[in-house]
Amino acid sequence: MTLTNDFEPSDTDILRIIPLGGLGEFGKNMMVYQYNDTIIIIDAGLMFPEEDMPGIDLVIPDISFLSENAEKIKGIILTHGHEDHIGALPYLLREVQAPVYSAPLTLGLVRNKLKEHRLQNTDLRVINDNSFLEIGPFQIEFIHLCHSIPDALAVALHSPVGTILHVSDFKFDPYPVDGRLTDEAKLRRLGEKGVRVLLSDSTNAERPGFTPSERDLEKTLEEIIGNAKGRVILATFASNISRVQQVIQVATRHGRKVGVTGRSMIQNTRMAIELGYLTPPPGGLLTPDKMNHLPPDQVVVICTGSQGEPTSALVRMSRGEFRHLKIGPGDTVIVSATPIPGNEKMIQRTLDNLFRLGADVYYDELFDVHVSGHGSRQDLKKLIELTQPDYFIPIHGEYRQLVLHARLAQDVGVSEDRIFVIEDGQCMTVSQEGVMAGEIITSGRVFVDGSGVGDIGAMVLRERRRLSRDGFLAVVIGLDEDSGDVVLGPEILTRGFVYLDEAEDFLEDAKEVIWSVLDEFEETAEVIKYLKKRLADFCYKETRRRPMILPLVLEV
Repeated sequence: MTLTNDFEPSDTDILRIIPLGGLGEFGKNMMVYQYNDTIIIIDAGLMFPEEDMPGIDLVIPDISFLSENAEKIKGIILTHGHEDHIGALPYLLREVQAPVYSAPLTLGLVRNKLKEHRLQNTDLRVINDNSFLEIGPFQIEFIHLCHSIPDALAVALHSPVGTILHVSDFKFDPYPVDGRLTDEAKLRRLGEKGVRVLLSDSTNAERPGFTPSERDLEKTLEEIIGNAKGRVILATFASNISRVQQVIQVATRHGRKVGVTGRSMIQNTRMAIELGYLTPPPGGLLTPDKMNHLPPDQVVVICTGSQGEPTSALVRMSRGEFRHLKIGPGDTVIVSATPIPGNEKMIQRTLDNLFRLGADVYYDELFDVHVSGHGSRQDLKKLIELTQPDYFIPIHGEYRQLVLHARLAQDVGVSEDRIFVIEDGQCMTVSQEGVMAGEIITSGRVFVDGSGVGDIGAMVLRERRRLSRDGFLAVVIGLDEDSGDVVLGPEILTRGFVYLDEAEDFLEDAKEVIWSVLDEFEETAEVIKYLKKRLADFCYKETRRRPMILPLVLEV
């Protein structure tokens, strides 16, 4: 698993594997494959902000490398429609122009997303697991995978230096909702012909056995919905079309009508019905009015909010702020998802609020109300056994998961010196001689805050964290530009630090500190420097807090 440099391939006969996201972290999956002047991008995902990223809306990959090589990009392939694989696409398409290839459902989700970003002129091309593409030196075929969303695909890149098999999120489910199994026969044929490098999802590398089937979840839903006395509200990802279909099937069997709410849930279900991926219940989906006017024991509502997103339907219901539906005693709420790292507190807060409203709440820590779409250890082993790769690179996971996946590959028979645990930015080169470490390229996290992309850096985040902990103290002083005498102030403003109406003595003492600095120094730069230092020392001495000190010295 160590990176070696045993040979030096020439620049003209190598394929470069360039990870820009998803290795050593959860989310923002993006992999780049380059052979000479042809670049293929697989996936363009985002990740949700972590707890220490106040004010950040989304996190996307740093695509500096792609911007610098935009003319070489010949195609973007999306493996499936989850946000951690398609969410950064609008931001990528602002920098590069290339055809986007994916299956119909994925492109349906992408169209909704691009419409919001006013990027409707994108070249979107439909493929499926029977498609075959020729892009530059690459001959590309696709393999159907079972996942928690229909139309998931693996990508086989046949190149002059061998076949690179990129297997995104998958599992070997014997009873998938849509009845379509992971195509083991095609994976086996690829293995028999020769897979040079296998790259495979590592999300569940810590979980033993096979990932449970969607059929197991359906049994749980049958029991909960069948025994519920009032309304049932189920929250899941808006892109989880398979879960929506399951709920419709179970609800219909129990004589319940189904409605959906939450903007993205309504958009996605409408699109999935139009494309034939979702069979609506008899009579169609309920409108908000009908959800409220039918007897509660005849209603199931599917909504967004499984991750505690502040503006989602379930979270607003839990706060009593959702005008279409009010939750109360007798209602049953099912949160059908596992927390994405960083979202735990938001989810717990939502669960607490639902309990306060008197609802019966079912969630993953207490009940089996969610089945992962990612393969567990036995699924991962089975994939390696089917494909028999010469080399193996674990992808899509935090670092410990990559390491555990690498050890699994070794257990199945891949030689340790042919397994590479790498992180974002570490290029690998593939040639006729073998696989080796290449250069390190620019990678990392770009923060999206409102309409701003990349204008928030580590320094701003540190300042936001500091402000959220201890607030700020601002000092405004006006100096005569000729004499240097104080003609305005000093005025002190604070937010999130002390309550002004109860801090008169503190503020008077702080002004004494300010006057001592003004008496001692004349240069504006020195005044600002020492105001920051001495006020910071004073605040900590008096309160044991460290507010941000913001001196504003004006020459008037």
